[in-house]
Amino acid sequence: MTATVHRAHTRNFGIIAHIDAGKTTLSERVLLKTGEIHRPGEVHEGTATMDSMPLEKERGITIGAAATRAAWNGHAFTLIDTPGHIDFAIEVERSLRVLDGAVTVLCGVAGIQPQTETIWRQAHRHGVPMIVFVNKMDRVGADFARVLAQIGDRLGARAVPLAIPVGAVDAFEGVVDVLGQRFLSWSAAGQMSSAALPGHLAGMAAAAYAHAAAIAADANEGLTLKFLSDDTLSRAEIGVGLRAMTLARRAVPVLAGSAYRNAGIEPLLDAIVDWLPSPDERAIPMADLDGAPVAVGTRDGDPLAALVFKVVHDDHGSLSYVRIYGGTMREGDMVWNASLGAQVRLGRLYVVHADRRTAVGQASAGSIVAMAGLKEALTGHTLSTKAVPYVLETIHAGDPVVALALEPAHGTDRGKMLAALERFRREDPSLRLESDALSGETVLWGMGELHLDVVLERMRRETGVAVTVGAPQVAYRETIEGTAVEVEGKVSKQNGGNGQYARVVLRVERFDGVFAFDNAIKGGVVPSAFIPAIEKGVRQALLQGPLGHPVTGVKVTLLDGDHHAVDSSDMAFTVAAKDAVLAGLKRAHPRMLEPVMVVTVDAPAANAGAVIGDLQRRGGRVLGVEEHTGRVEVQADVPLARLFGHTTSLRSLSQGRAFASAVYSRHAAVAG
Repeated sequence: MTATVHRAHTRNFGIIAHIDAGKTTLSERVLLKTGEIHRPGEVHEGTATMDSMPLEKERGITIGAAATRAAWNGHAFTLIDTPGHIDFAIEVERSLRVLDGAVTVLCGVAGIQPQTETIWRQAHRHGVPMIVFVNKMDRVGADFARVLAQIGDRLGARAVPLAIPVGAVDAFEGVVDVLGQRFLSWSAAGQMSSAALPGHLAGMAAAAYAHAAAIAADANEGLTLKFLSDDTLSRAEIGVGLRAMTLARRAVPVLAGSAYRNAGIEPLLDAIVDWLPSPDERAIPMADLDGAPVAVGTRDGDPLAALVFKVVHDDHGSLSYVRIYGGTMREGDMVWNASLGAQVRLGRLYVVHADRRTAVGQASAGSIVAMAGLKEALTGHTLSTKAVPYVLETIHAGDPVVALALEPAHGTDRGKMLAALERFRREDPSLRLESDALSGETVLWGMGELHLDVVLERMRRETGVAVTVGAPQVAYRETIEGTAVEVEGKVSKQNGGNGQYARVVLRVERFDGVFAFDNAIKGGVVPSAFIPAIEKGVRQALLQGPLGHPVTGVKVTLLDGDHHAVDSSDMAFTVAAKDAVLAGLKRAHPRMLEPVMVVTVDAPAANAGAVIGDLQRRGGRVLGVEEHTGRVEVQADVPLARLFGHTTSLRSLSQGRAFASAVYSRHAAVAG
């Protein structure tokens, strides 16, 4: 695939899903059908093209987002296969930040799962249009109608079924092509055949066509009037309307099949072309330019605007993945890292196929490429020009919730350990590295047990450094539960010459959000120039409350104060405000909060009692139990601190046949 394909025929999309829905298997079939590979790899065999990391092959899960290229019917695809496990949510976040569309994979048996809802919200936040592929229609318990209903009920989306499965499990025959009013089937070798609709499917197919026409008619007034007049729309008119509805995120085309059996892939590829946007059909990106928001030019000849969205390191150095929004990049060009305020020279540019690279001389607007040699670039940095120093919105990682205290197994390896951890931190912004001021321990924070386990295993394999690990820690918070209190903070020092003087009166009270600061001063008793310093002091106090943890759910209001014409300063007001807030927090009955996870366990029905009992012993509150054929899905709220070792316990009590996922829900008061 070359870089000369017109942007209108370009599709940058990701495949996203809850773990074990079949994303990577689907990615392999996409590569097979588009001719990029000649034999599909299998996740369970450790041969998947897109899972190129040794740990991914061994564990049978996707850990890092992998990019590849493909082509279908004259269209150029850049595809990113993302992880499904919540511990690697940053990979989904940074992929959705730069992609133009997404294919959400749902399991035909499990349907909407917790991580499905999380990634759906992520995609919605980034304005990414989506289509849905309901996978595993050949599995026991698959139910397309139930999954369709869940898309509306749990995701709030208007589902438009366009490839409807016929039969399930061993009786899975193929799909109805709704707009083509044809029946599509696949041989054991994965070859697609098209035939006229059997009579018993005609009514269902006609109803699905009418549903698609009704939704497409909402796209604009002309289609609405045509639909009201004729009670239907032509296939071409549905195409125009449904594309507009999908790009506006007002409708979601839904297809179905079995990736493992190579069934349903061609209609999905056509749907990617038909319903997902080209780079030119997304909203024009905005950037900060000298402190003002501006629209970025998206033509090849416009000033450069590119976002670094992923950084990896290997034996050959660093590789930075970049989405180019405007302008052109050429090997050897000098560009401006606007996030650092530094000029850098571009190294070699590559298009990437999983773990393989093909060098290219240049890349233009709308492209996703990788480049070598950007040593200081981090995830979220903007590359632009010094003359037009655009700064694009960065990429935000979630707050880590689990920490491990680390010591090198061999004392002489401390330097190597810290260098390796720093390298991983540069790759993964959801990691945080700290040094405990009291114990001197190195503390690594991450998104979960699996996340940290993978980092430490990679460090051992890639650098030869083994570590000893302390007990896991969790990210506690604190809040207040008492009534509002008013407190005074005062600084009054005179040491000869100018002194330091400030006085503030603050109200500290509970707040439904994270934090709020309100200035209720009247009459100018505290000059407005000192208000930012007071807010700064308030924020400093909330970094570590009376119980030793960050404070949340608090509102602080400045009620009164006093100043001195000569001796007052920003520093004095900052100190006075900090002291006052800390005093107020102590009086307002501080309370510890702990992270609570929504845990979903999929287990054999025979193990349901043991699974529920194990969750309850961990302080869990069962939210619901849903039965499928021979299996149950149990959902519960469980404190994160009680979840350590849950995976091992679950494996033992179910003989390895159950699996679980945990998604952060909220911080709640520590029981007892």
